[in-house]
Amino acid sequence: MNLPDLISSDIKKAMLAREVDKLAALRAVKAAIMLEASKDGSASVSDDISLTIIKRLVKQRRDSAEIYLNENRQDLADDELKQLKHLETYLPEQLSSSEVEKIVKKIIIELGASSMSDMGRVMGKVISQLNGKADGKLISNVVKNLLR
Repeated sequence: MNLPDLISSDIKKAMLAREVDKLAALRAVKAAIMLEASKDGSASVSDDISLTIIKRLVKQRRDSAEIYLNENRQDLADDELKQLKHLETYLPEQLSSSEVEKIVKKIIIELGASSMSDMGRVMGKVISQLNGKADGKLISNVVKNLLR
């Protein structure tokens, strides 16, 4: 079963189980996928594009929750975090910071990077190799620390 079909199936299950937060998160994903499909004029969206959409929505939820926490709006942050939890189940398993550091060190050696001016090349290579298995902010912090 491809990812858009799985999400549609999970929407039905969430409706039957009356899981409001999960239903809201999945409906947002479904709407974004349908919007992407209408851009191309095709009837379906590939799993890669669907995964990219889910990553984008996860990042939006994290950022929103962080903003709400900074503004002392715990109620709104909780809603975002609940939806985030449901969306993360569709992402590949995330690597730990030590695993990311090993990969970044290897790529720095491969590229011969030695200063912060090489950060863009290193980031591009790391992000393409990890393909969603680590958060971009974590990757950025690791690269910055290793290139200093």
